[in-house]
Amino acid sequence: MLQWEAKVSKKSRTLLVVEDDEGLQSQLKWCFDDYEVLIAADRDSAIAELRRHEPAVVLQDLGLPPDPEGVGEGLETLKETLALAPHTKVIVVTGHGDQENAVRAVGLGAYDFYQKPVDVDILQLLVKRAFHIHDLEAENRRLLERADASPLDGIIAGSEKMVQVCRRIEKVAPTGASTLVLGESGTGKELMARALHDLSPRSKGPFVAINCAAIPETLLESELFGFEKGAFTGAHKTTPGKIETADGGTLFLDEIGDMPMPLQAKMLRFLQERVVERVGGRQEIAVDVRVVCATNQDLAKAIEAQRFRDDLYYRIAEITVNVPPLREREEGKILLPRHLLGHYARKMSKSFRGFTDDALAAINNYGWPGNVRELENRIKGAVIMADGKQVSADDLDLAEFSEGGGVLNLREVRGRAESRAIRDALVRANGNISRTAELLGITRPTLYDLLQKYDIDPEAAPREARQAAGAS
Repeated sequence: MLQWEAKVSKKSRTLLVVEDDEGLQSQLKWCFDDYEVLIAADRDSAIAELRRHEPAVVLQDLGLPPDPEGVGEGLETLKETLALAPHTKVIVVTGHGDQENAVRAVGLGAYDFYQKPVDVDILQLLVKRAFHIHDLEAENRRLLERADASPLDGIIAGSEKMVQVCRRIEKVAPTGASTLVLGESGTGKELMARALHDLSPRSKGPFVAINCAAIPETLLESELFGFEKGAFTGAHKTTPGKIETADGGTLFLDEIGDMPMPLQAKMLRFLQERVVERVGGRQEIAVDVRVVCATNQDLAKAIEAQRFRDDLYYRIAEITVNVPPLREREEGKILLPRHLLGHYARKMSKSFRGFTDDALAAINNYGWPGNVRELENRIKGAVIMADGKQVSADDLDLAEFSEGGGVLNLREVRGRAESRAIRDALVRANGNISRTAELLGITRPTLYDLLQKYDIDPEAAPREARQAAGAS
């Protein structure tokens, strides 16, 4: 027990005493002199102290003003306390023989109760045990959160596609190979780049990121390669570029597809020679850096349109990692929201029991064009706005997508999977029925039955897929 006490932080040793009797206040403060004791005499001051200090344990009298002879105000204080801080351990203190109200308080969520008159030894034991249970539960929550996470810090791999991405990153990270991360905007490409850095031998070195699309073309060269004093108007001192700054670590070039053609040639030379020349300088400076790039563009089309150099592409894409959009992550569409809800709830000192059924249906039905970034923003907003103990579709501003919540119905899930597989096979076979049936491992008559069942036009499916690819 003494060993456990040594581990308890000062914050977790804070005890809030809610009692309107000044004599009893002094007695309890003396009784718990090993703790940081806060005193509140009524509901308003108790809630104010709770918000300000977040005590682990509350010792609360049920008879509070303006109704010290009754228990109504005390029970309301208990409800509000647990609504704001559900993990707080509240020990209610009742009058002698008032066991009925003590049981009511426990039913509302109180951790324990104690009847007056006060026996110091018994009360100290109850409070000490409450702190211990609070600490064990907090540690258990931390372990559960850690168990839900993927081997890559900060990445939740709830679907098979994301598990494959994580495994690929784990294999690539120690090698030092130049890596190109591909994916739609908001899928977490920078998170993948950071994982490559953190899992590599360069993890103790710097991770330097630059967005090639966010910096004007006239400034991007000096940002990357640095400049000498007097190289241009305003160059008052010699300044190293991002590449030099990343020496010994990782340079992350986000939106590499937006890099201007003249600068692509200079970047290619750096990747070949591993030396840089600052703008306005003549000296070659050797730099040891790993380069990780990312883009949401189709670089093959950019090469055809002569907007991207093919030789640079082969240099930066020794290994390619494709990050799937959120809509293709299947199980991750539920696991990731739960993780984000817990994260923002803790950050804002709130507590939720999860999502309502309509919220889960909306998350599953919505297309998430903004991917993980949009999901994160919506959940953060919902944590701020939600009044209940569960986040609803309205809180997420997705009420219109909450229909059809029975996503766990096996027949419906199987139907969706069959329909999607048929459409994918039609696209691969370019609408050819025989080839599609062969890919699916079924006969032509069976395929025709399925096409009719799911109302699929074999000629339209490949055309729609091409149009969707062109739009993205």
